[in-house]
Amino acid sequence: MDGGPGAPAPPPDATSPDAGPYQGYVYAYPHKTAYRPLDPRPPLAEVWAGEPVDRLFLYLHIPFCEMRCGFCNLFTRTGAPAELVDAYLGALERQAGAVREALNAPRFVAAAIGGGTPTYLDAAELTRMFDLTERVMGADLRAVPMAVETSPATATADRLAVLAERGTTRISIGVQSFVDAEARAAARSQRRQEVETALSRIREAGFETLNLDLIYGIDGQTEASWRYSLDAALAWKPEEIYLYPLYVRPLTGLGRRARDWDDHRLTLYRQGRDHLLAAGYEQISMRMFRLPGRSSPAEYSCQSDGMVGLGCGARSYTSHLHYSHEYAVGAGQVRAIIDDYVRLAPGEFAVANVGFRLDEEERRRRHLIQSLLQADGLDHAAYRARFGAGVEAHFGEELERLTAGGLLERDAPPPGGEGARPGRLRLTAEGLARSDAIGPALFSGRVRALMARYEGR
Repeated sequence: MDGGPGAPAPPPDATSPDAGPYQGYVYAYPHKTAYRPLDPRPPLAEVWAGEPVDRLFLYLHIPFCEMRCGFCNLFTRTGAPAELVDAYLGALERQAGAVREALNAPRFVAAAIGGGTPTYLDAAELTRMFDLTERVMGADLRAVPMAVETSPATATADRLAVLAERGTTRISIGVQSFVDAEARAAARSQRRQEVETALSRIREAGFETLNLDLIYGIDGQTEASWRYSLDAALAWKPEEIYLYPLYVRPLTGLGRRARDWDDHRLTLYRQGRDHLLAAGYEQISMRMFRLPGRSSPAEYSCQSDGMVGLGCGARSYTSHLHYSHEYAVGAGQVRAIIDDYVRLAPGEFAVANVGFRLDEEERRRRHLIQSLLQADGLDHAAYRARFGAGVEAHFGEELERLTAGGLLERDAPPPGGEGARPGRLRLTAEGLARSDAIGPALFSGRVRALMARYEGR
């Protein structure tokens, strides 16, 4: 995957008028395309030695979907036959056994099951998945907050019943648009009635939190049709709503209209943000809006706590190493990787294969990025306590540039909120709107160089 040495590209200037606001979604740092094969492959027992394991996040990846959406770049394959699902769950159990053996009495404080579409599994397969996770990993999933992703086509009553009985507290469903023509434009073969039926079943099952995903920037979408989808979503009173900008590959139809499309997406984002704030939601990040009084698991901090990932496509995080199995997006490569995964012997799961080692500078940068891209911002005291100096001592130039550009401020209220929060550094409303440019601009030269040399598969 690493094409050889080369100088990193200069960091993008998120404050420049010519900088596009949609450079990339930073859901984790470093990006997975900065991972490389580890040689030698370290045993997991060594990777986790000395790591705190009393407040871990457990993530299971199910890399199967009934269809691939036009905007999707997830690690997933379509049309998996029952025998492959059976083999995958067997491999998941072998991996869980190897991981549990490497950790010393882990305690999980939150869990999530994603993909792909976890509810591609039928009710019996979901039951098997929960059984092996609890039995082998020792995780009491009914005792911790647990999120599961679903889709309109797979949110059937029997599957939802299994999720509810096994302790799922949050259901996330990708609706994307309530306008049938827009769903088709995004290569989603769904109709409004199918979406409404799925949402009705989810509400009837009684989950604590419904998260609903919408996408703006779809070809043909207007301000009026975007407002229509927002109001259709609000009719279900979801506890959380995510607003995602559409990303496409370069040189495709929308990609050729770069500047006009950027302006259009920003207009729709601001419209959606203002509409949700007016409806009583609070903004948590550029994408996430939540009803007041709801909160994420307080015991887990994505800036500092560890994550254990199970399944082909899942990543694991320790303080010094982020690791996973091989990554790809192309359908043929994904299928080959999954086929290899289901044949692995137990001992193959006892080592880390592909990853990125974080030195002190990268750990500081990860904390900065993960904090600033949240509306609540960075806590100066917490940063100093962890790293022994103020954040300006490490990132003064970058922070000054963002401040001068009107994208960053100190001790200000969050967008749409009331009252300043002393001791915090946070993005302005316009800064949050440009999170997908600010995040990549804060990547280190090392990470940018690795990403630039990544050979896409």
